[in-house]
Order: sequence, then C-alpha cells, then structure tokens
Amino acid sequence: MRQRYFKEAGEGWRYMPDKSKIVIWPIYFDAARSRDEGRMVSREYAINEPNLDMIITASIKSGLKPEIEREKKHPKTWHKPEAAGRILVAKKGSKSATLKKIAGSLKMKYKKQATGKRG
Repeated sequence: MRQRYFKEAGEGWRYMPDKSKIVIWPIYFDAARSRDEGRMVSREYAINEPNLDMIITASIKSGLKPEIEREKKHPKTWHKPEAAGRILVAKKGSKSATLKKIAGSLKMKYKKQATGKRG
C-alpha cells in the first residue's frame, strides 16, 4: 500500500489516510468495553476478549479481503502488547454495516464467548 503524505503550512509532513479503506480494531467487538471505551457494535454482537486472529477469520468468512497490520496499536490500548493489530478492508458501504457483517461471523464462530447481555 502506498502511503500519501501532505504538508501543512509551517509544519512537517503528515500521513493522509486512505479513504478507500476501513480500519477495524479488535476492541470494536469487545463485550467487556463500553461504547466510550471503544466498542462499536452492540453487546448483542460483541464477544469476550476478541483478538486480531479472530477478526481476520471473521472478516474472511464475511467475504472481505483484510489487509493485516499486526504492529499497529489502538490509541486506547497502546500500552497492552496483547492488544496489537488491526485490519484494513475495502470500503463497500458504511463502516457500521461492515462491522455488523464481521460481528455476525464472529458471533457464529465464537458463540460460546458471546454475551447475551444488553448494554
């Protein structure tokens, strides 16, 4: 992936994110977190302790082709080595629709970990 950069007046170069991709972090599917703490799907679709490999498997089962970035860290969990990694998928519709698609696959595969609590 070719990264694009731009320069602001009086400042250094900054990274310009690729708008054709959606960034997906495992924290988005964590049932133990609140929405304020980073969860982006309803508790109904969330699972306990999601990891990058689970998200990769679920995204492939959902028909997506993830680009894997294992070294990246979510800003809220930068200090936790076990929380490293994210995927990028092609933008085909809204981010919430893509997350629901992946969450559905996650819930089917890891239903023993899924919670039935509302939140």
